[in-house]
Amino acid sequence: MIAGARLAAPPARAGLHVVATPIGNLGDITLRALETLAGADVIACEDTRVSSRLLARYGLRVPLLPYHEHNAAEMRPRLLGRLAEGASVALISDAGTPLVSDPGFRLVREAIAAGVHVEAVPGPSALLAAMVVSGLPTDRFLFEGFLPPKQVGRLARLSELAAVPASLVMFETGPRLADSLADMATALGGARPAAVCRELTKLHEEVRRGTLAELAAATVGLEPRGEIVVVVGPPLPAAAPAEADIDSALAAALAGASLKDAAAEVAAAFGLPRRTVYQRALDLTKGHKDG
Repeated sequence: MIAGARLAAPPARAGLHVVATPIGNLGDITLRALETLAGADVIACEDTRVSSRLLARYGLRVPLLPYHEHNAAEMRPRLLGRLAEGASVALISDAGTPLVSDPGFRLVREAIAAGVHVEAVPGPSALLAAMVVSGLPTDRFLFEGFLPPKQVGRLARLSELAAVPASLVMFETGPRLADSLADMATALGGARPAAVCRELTKLHEEVRRGTLAELAAATVGLEPRGEIVVVVGPPLPAAAPAEADIDSALAAALAGASLKDAAAEVAAAFGLPRRTVYQRALDLTKGHKDG
């Protein structure tokens, strides 16, 4: 039912339909998602209580089967059995796109292996919603999901991500947010720009932007409620080396190497173009001769 009008939906095609559902605002569901859910033989969902609210909102009456990490080993064969019989099964998560930090990967993989038709019904995604409101570069990003809950593991993983030349997108919980932001500032650099996106598309949506150091300081002692996505900008460009430092390095290198080799050594050390450093070495040696 849409805008008070009851519409008929054709039976969904036999196979597994991976359907994205709203991350908060129920109005964000797509027309194709509603048609697919309405026409499915059964809907596999994380929590039947959560999914029942979505179905009730649109007047859908389709059997729900719980499918989550705790019962997946038991439910997956049942769902694959239904698919083998030619049923249409819609897979949804509590919010957003299934398989993105949610159950479903093994079901999709085994359905494909069994020759079952699998298709995506795209729609809402918390990580994409956070990216577009963060104000940070979107041309390249890495989705990390949830970081390790313990500090040692978290710092180790963040150190591996520190040099990735892309924006980083991570999910986090309210109780862990302050500690995670502090560890991000330590491992990634406090000056890196970031955004903390909370309760996206919901009534109390909030987006805080600033450096990691600023966001970490503002979150100390707080345990914000709701779903949280943290976006961190790419690594900051290294500061240009001071001219005096380059000259000192060249002087030291020239004491024991040819001009060409000294320039190559210093260029590699400072990450500078070899031609630029060679010209500077020429200027220095010329200056000494003129003096």
